[in-house]
Parts: sequence; C-alpha cells; structure tokens
Amino acid sequence: MDLTIIISVLVLYLIVLLGIGTWGARDTKNLAGYYLANKRLPGWVVGFSSNATGESGWLLLGLTGMGYAVGAHALWVVLGEVLGVTCGWVLVAIPFKHFTDRYGSITVPDYLESRLRDKNQGLRLVSAVIVCSMVIAYTAAQMTASGKAFDAFLGTGYTGGVLIGAAVIFYYTTIGGFKAVAYSDFVQGLLMFCGLLVLPVVGVAAAGGWIPMMSTLREIDPNLLQPMGEFGLSLSGIFSALSFTGIGLAFLGAPQLLTRFMAARSRDDIVSGSAVAVITIIVFDIGAVLTGMAGRALFPGLLDSEMILPHMASALLPSVLTGVFMVIVLAAIMSTADSLLILASSSVVCDVMQKVVRPQFTEYELSRYGKVTTVLIGLAALTFALGAERVIFWFVLFAWSGLASAFAPVVLCSLFWRRTTWQGAVAGMTVGFLATVSWVLIFKDRFYDLYEMFPGFAAGFIVTIAVSVMTKPNDEAVQEFDEIWKEVNY
Repeated sequence: MDLTIIISVLVLYLIVLLGIGTWGARDTKNLAGYYLANKRLPGWVVGFSSNATGESGWLLLGLTGMGYAVGAHALWVVLGEVLGVTCGWVLVAIPFKHFTDRYGSITVPDYLESRLRDKNQGLRLVSAVIVCSMVIAYTAAQMTASGKAFDAFLGTGYTGGVLIGAAVIFYYTTIGGFKAVAYSDFVQGLLMFCGLLVLPVVGVAAAGGWIPMMSTLREIDPNLLQPMGEFGLSLSGIFSALSFTGIGLAFLGAPQLLTRFMAARSRDDIVSGSAVAVITIIVFDIGAVLTGMAGRALFPGLLDSEMILPHMASALLPSVLTGVFMVIVLAAIMSTADSLLILASSSVVCDVMQKVVRPQFTEYELSRYGKVTTVLIGLAALTFALGAERVIFWFVLFAWSGLASAFAPVVLCSLFWRRTTWQGAVAGMTVGFLATVSWVLIFKDRFYDLYEMFPGFAAGFIVTIAVSVMTKPNDEAVQEFDEIWKEVNY
C-alpha cells in the first residue's frame, strides 16, 4: 500500500471540500442563507444530501461491522431504512414543505411555533436543549469514526485522526453554511453510492463467488445466514429484528432530515428527490451489509468488526482505490457531522438568541454568531469524542433515536391532526426524549434489548395526543391547517 498515493487522493478530496465551503460563503450573510441555502436546493441535491446525512460513519463502519458480526440478520436494518425513507418522502416531505413555506420557517421549532401558535416559546427552548445534547453525542460518534478511519488507513493514531477530521469539518461548515453542507453532501453521497456498489462485488469475487462465500460463512457460524441470527425464531430474535427495523422510523421526522425538505426549491424538486433518495438508500444499505458478510468470509479474525471496510479496501484494492475508499469513509462521516453542527447552531441562534434573548440583532449579526456557535458546539463534541467509548453503531443509534423520538411524533401529529396543541407538542417532545434516554439507562436490558426508538415514539405520540385532547387548539391555527391541506392536495 503506497501511502503517498493515498495521501494525495485524500488531499485532493479535502481541497474540494474547502473549495465548496468557500463557494458557499457568499450565501451566508443572512439566516435563511446560512441555515437553509435560501431554499434553492434542486431535488437531486436534496435526495443525496438527506441520505448522506442520515447514514454517516454509522453506515460505512457501523453497518458493515454489523454485517460482519451478525451476517444476514443485519438485513432487517435495510428493510427498516428503505421503508422509513420511502414513507418520509412520500407522506411527510410535501406537506411539510407547504407548511414551512407558508410560515417562512427556518428551523423545525420555527414551524411548530407558527403551526401551533405557541406564544410562550416553550417549544423553542425545549427543542434547543434536546437538539444540543443529542447533537454533541451524535457528532462525537462521527469524530470517533474519523479517528478510527484515519488510524486504519494512515496510522495517525486515534487522537490524530479525530483532530484532522474535526478541523476540516469545522472549516467548510462554518464558512459555507448549509449550502456548502448540502452540496458537499451530494459529492460525499455520490462517493458512498459508488463505493458501496464496487466493494461488495470485489469482496464476493475475492471470496470465490456467492456460493463459496455462503459456504465459508456457514462453516464459520451457521447463524450468520439465519434471518434471526443466533437467536433463532424466539422472543429475543423477534425483538432484535424489530429493533433493527425500527431504525428507519427516524426518517419520518428527525430534524436534520426535515431541514432538507424545507431547503428544496419546490414541490417538483421534492418529487424528483424522492426517487433519488429511495434508490440511494437501497444501494447504501445492501452494499454495506454484503461488504461486512464478504469481509467475514475473507478475514474472520478481526478484533474490531467496524474496521472491516478499511481492512478490505487496503487488502483488496490498489493504492489509488484504497485512497478513494478512505475518502468515501470520511465522506460518510463528514456528511452527517456538518449537518448536525448546522442543526444545533440554528437551534441556538434562531430559536433562542434571535427569538428569546436578543431579538434586536440584525440577521447579519446573527449569521456571524451562528458561525461562532457552530465551532463551539463542534469543540464540545470533539472533547467528548476524545474520551468516549469508541463503538460507533450503538452510540449513533442512541443519539439518532433521541432526536427522532422528540421530534417525529410531534411533527407528524402537527401535520396530520388539526387538533394538535402547543401544550401537547411540548409535553410530547419532552416525554418522547426522556422515554428514550430512560429506556437505554434503566429498562433496555430487561426487555430483550428492544431498541429505544419504539418506547420513545410510543410515549411521544401518546402524550402529544392526550395533552392535546385536554387542551383547546387555536381556532386560527385550525382554520389555517385546513387551508394549507387544500393547497397540498391540489
């Protein structure tokens, strides 16, 4: 493996990212520009960006690692994510776009406050606490992935890898804002798409073909070819399959994905973006699982299953392509970390500073504070990454479920149920989030490790509906809800 060639490929990629950041800087002088690219993104960018953001280093290191560890059982993740992405684009994207355009929303709490007529700003404050806490954990997981990737490919050491990845992410995200994030996500998503088409094919071929690979896996562990894995058709197996499938629920309302719908140019771009998103997620997820399974057949003794993709790329490909795969891993990491930082920054600046603390600030001043806030939140995540447990798959899922359980039930109720109230939304958001955290800390081990998204979603929906029934919706909000749905169904 020629390190000079690998480093050259990496440097070229980083130059492209820095160039995108500099190009995007011209649209960062107001809040809509910095946080939503002035709502001018084409559908193909939105489609790739949403999946690149949703997948992250979890896809290329975490899901390939799960394919390596549990084999065919990991395909339940594929089912869940394909269903989640499809339902998110088909059911949620168009009405959410109509509502947010009507209100001129920049953030998800902007939308919720306008839709539910929350004059106490409770939704904004609760949202900011949840977003910042989960984004720090989520971004830390991405930096953990960058540390592992740089160390595996270049031998930088874990700490050195984290610092290099963080420096690049901070630059182009802070300077270029959401426009740079979205277009870099497109480039990164395209690289991930190509990589996960190529490497499974190379891996299966290196293992002797499909049938010899299956035979090898059966010899290693027959459970690797079973749909329920080592659990078989038991309660543990069913709950494990449900947990993997439930990962896709977040695509119905995680705020970092909803932001993509808001930033699209038009309804037509939502429609075209949906086709891109569904095709992309199928290739992403099946490619990742098959890569892990082929890797298990080829290299059965790895101590860290999440390193199978870098190991396969280094062992099976020439140096130039190894460098490309290093770039692909970093693309997955950066495409999520940048979006999370923008999300948390918008929550602090738009939802707290502009609306609550300093409403007299100009948009130019606020956009400058947004850049500073982006860096500060990134530094908090960096500190956490340098000392945290380095298991990407489960670390990401915890933060993913925390954000989704807080926002998705409330957003879905607000979009499809006219009687939703702001009191119900505040209560549902709070309880959904706390239920997720409590399940992980207290109950999960006692219930077959059922994924925390299920109790979080259930609690969020139940509380939102119950409190809304006990409170009175705003008459003007109900009337406007009916008017907007007439537009949606034109």
